[in-house]
Amino acid sequence: MADIAVMDYGMGNLRSVANAVRKVAPHAEVVISQNAEEILRAERVIFPGVGAIRDCMAEIRAAGFDKVIAEIHNAKPLLAICVGMQALMSYSEENNGVECLNLFAGEVKRFPGGRAADGSQLKVPLMGWNSVRQSRPHPLWQGIADDARFYFVHSYYVQAEDEGLVAGISDYGLSFPAALASGKTFATQFHPEKSHTNGLKLLHNFVNWSGEC
Repeated sequence: MADIAVMDYGMGNLRSVANAVRKVAPHAEVVISQNAEEILRAERVIFPGVGAIRDCMAEIRAAGFDKVIAEIHNAKPLLAICVGMQALMSYSEENNGVECLNLFAGEVKRFPGGRAADGSQLKVPLMGWNSVRQSRPHPLWQGIADDARFYFVHSYYVQAEDEGLVAGISDYGLSFPAALASGKTFATQFHPEKSHTNGLKLLHNFVNWSGEC
């Protein structure tokens, strides 16, 4: 049984995620897996994602991972990253509308762009470093300063119906959830594996998290 399984459905920075986890947990068994049974047996699961949501959801369903994620959700520690976080929502307006996993009620919407308060152009996608305000305590924030900076790459943001799900907030012309948390599931819009010290600390917290808050 693997300590940590990184889900492989063909859409994600799998090796960079796995390598970052191995760096913070050198004695853990970390596997990149397409096998549903192996993923279900793992103690912790990471659900990464990059690219268009329609392609991601098609691959997730083709692999049967929609059922796997639903079974893992709140059963064991689960970390969803970027499009993995967006896939947990009910619906995305990307690609003319895509039904998602509906584990968190809410929608995924496109950044409007425009100009920031200082007059600078807000390019879409958001690509680069942004600070994250911790909207509530969580074990994955342990040892990470409020307003710490993380690396983002995305054109769409989540809008959760339940504001109590929001664990971190960032700003890009508007305030948007940078992290969601419910039970044993934690999701980040940013990429911890690309976020240097702060991202590695969050991954370290995840691999040592029991799932209790």
